[in-house]
Amino acid sequence: MSSSAAGATHPTYGNWRRPRRAGLGPFGLVGTVVVFGGLVITLLVSLISLVATVFVLVPLVFFLVPLIVRTPDGRNLYQLLALRVGWLRRKAKGGHVYVSGPLSNRPGGRFRPPGLLSKVEMAEGRDAYGRPFGVLHRRGQNLYTIVLGCEPDGGSLVDPDQVDIWVASWGDWLARLAHEPQLKGATVVAETAPDPGTRLALEVLPQIDPDAPAVARAVMEEVVETYPAASSEMHTYITLTYQIPGANKRGIDDVVADLAIRIPGLLAGLVGAGGGSAAPLSAEHIAEVTRVAFDPAVAPDVLTARASGGTGLEWEDAGPAATVETVNAYHHDSGISRTWMLTLAPRGTVRSSVLRSMLEPTPGTRRKRVALFYRPIDPATSARIVESDRRAAQFMASSGRGPVQARAVSEVNAAEQTAAEEASGAGLVEFSLMVTITVDSAEQLPDANATMRNLQAAARVSMRPADRMQAAAFTCTLATGILPWEHVMLPRELQEAL
Repeated sequence: MSSSAAGATHPTYGNWRRPRRAGLGPFGLVGTVVVFGGLVITLLVSLISLVATVFVLVPLVFFLVPLIVRTPDGRNLYQLLALRVGWLRRKAKGGHVYVSGPLSNRPGGRFRPPGLLSKVEMAEGRDAYGRPFGVLHRRGQNLYTIVLGCEPDGGSLVDPDQVDIWVASWGDWLARLAHEPQLKGATVVAETAPDPGTRLALEVLPQIDPDAPAVARAVMEEVVETYPAASSEMHTYITLTYQIPGANKRGIDDVVADLAIRIPGLLAGLVGAGGGSAAPLSAEHIAEVTRVAFDPAVAPDVLTARASGGTGLEWEDAGPAATVETVNAYHHDSGISRTWMLTLAPRGTVRSSVLRSMLEPTPGTRRKRVALFYRPIDPATSARIVESDRRAAQFMASSGRGPVQARAVSEVNAAEQTAAEEASGAGLVEFSLMVTITVDSAEQLPDANATMRNLQAAARVSMRPADRMQAAAFTCTLATGILPWEHVMLPRELQEAL
């Protein structure tokens, strides 16, 4: 990310670009190969018979047309068809319904998290300062996730120069992730919810003197009762997911010890980037966060138990009792959620407050989570990508005219700046965004849709609902380190070539 001063006190940021897809026009790499291969075959067959040429050409056209027709976010008809077929198969097998607990047919009779979290195991260790931290282990993929919690400093009454320093430090922290051994991706989850008033009540009510005047006691009790209605709670989590080769042979204890060494350095970078007080989350805390996400109604009880010494909640009991996935929503215990996915980042330059409205508490919602996904790219691959984009931008600028030419020149300037920054040591990171809004009933979903449209407009982003995959999208926005690109049927490289 680069910054430029639009005046002395108003720095702007930007220069992110959508990765270019290899291939001819809208075909992609696979479509381009099929086009040229089909043309060669058609020419050879035309030497034999005109009728045979028609029999070859017609299927080729039927195969290529779905690759040309694309949605605004770049998906072709084959990808849309695969999504619908997958949803119908999952629904036919009953995979859209989940029931757990003693009365279910789940082994053990416990409330394990569903879906992408069903095969996750929890381990715990201690870092160099003796703080406990949980490690989420996905045995099938050999992935290990640690969760860091922080209390970011707000932007109110902060000098623009300090904000610019924080943004630069955050960019430097993301760039250093490319040099973090075995790191597959990182996620920043900002969760907001109405304040239930539990913490205020636990802090104030025990301090009231029984011998105090009745008026004074009534005032303090009224404050405890009314103040939470105008306040909210906000939590920020950073998950780091590693894929450590040979970890199954080494044992979980060795992996936990390896991760414990890395935590202090990662936390120091977060504090320097405005993360405020930062610390790793224990296994119990991770289970509590997951439990509240699936059942928002238990949030006050969790806070009360935590203030009394801890909930004692284990990962095997952090899931919901029942969930039902529909086309456009995800029903789970006491909440109904809908998730949106990013399709287009803000164009041009933006200020540091571009996502403030999306991150702030939203009235009328039970909970809201904004998840930013980062996939660091190693330095060698980064150099190849920026040089390829630079050559492609120069070619487009030299072959266009009119308004297209003006946009091509802007692309060249952005590509040149990216190449210069990468050569000077900056990192290259792919990012995306997902937002989950949880409400109390299905009747509130239209209001959630309207709220999301307003948030998109204020943040200058384009997003679409994660229809027919709401359960998986909901899980991705949890602070559990689920990386979407690690849970796809087709390899990411093949999907990019379509």
